[in-house]
Amino acid sequence: MKELDKFKEDWKSREGNYPKLDKDALYQLILKRSSSIVKWLYYISIAEFVFWTSMSVLSHDSKTDELIEQMHLSVFIKVLTVVNYLVLLYFIYLFYKNYKRVSFTSSSKELIERILKVKKTVTQYVWFNLSILGISLLAGFFGLIHYGPESEKIFSMAAENGNSIGFWLLLTAVCLLFIGVILFLLWGFYKILYGILLKKLKNNHHELKKLEH
Repeated sequence: MKELDKFKEDWKSREGNYPKLDKDALYQLILKRSSSIVKWLYYISIAEFVFWTSMSVLSHDSKTDELIEQMHLSVFIKVLTVVNYLVLLYFIYLFYKNYKRVSFTSSSKELIERILKVKKTVTQYVWFNLSILGISLLAGFFGLIHYGPESEKIFSMAAENGNSIGFWLLLTAVCLLFIGVILFLLWGFYKILYGILLKKLKNNHHELKKLEH
């Protein structure tokens, strides 16, 4: 943004000399900056996809398969995994599409609309990832409690407690709290990762609105 700020100060100091030329040049700087930001969003989405896919492959083993089978979650996990990958690939396509559209924008009004579209895509992408993780954790806790290696012990504790409703409410609260903490940490990660780039896009958006007026 330093290049853009320097140009804006120079533009204001000219007191109206060559306003049309300067306005067009300022638009080109904003366009270049916005295109670079959206390109980075595209690259980051690919890197994230590769990272999580690699983690999934590296952490996969026969013991994990046996545990998933024991918890009666095999079909659910397979379906969720397929849906997850398909949607993530679709989001990568959207990031690429947004990058191309922003790069070949011909007016400030059009660029404003496309910046808003990029922000919307990022928001949907983040919420999808949070939702998938939340669903996975909920299913995992349900499977562990009802069919996991410690399920009999858990049900025995509930029976011995004398207040099974209170026990299950407490256990549910602990599980939800754990899930909430994990989701909050992931949200914070996305806030840092994408927040910086989106803030720069927001600044570009404000500058474009000024150009429109």
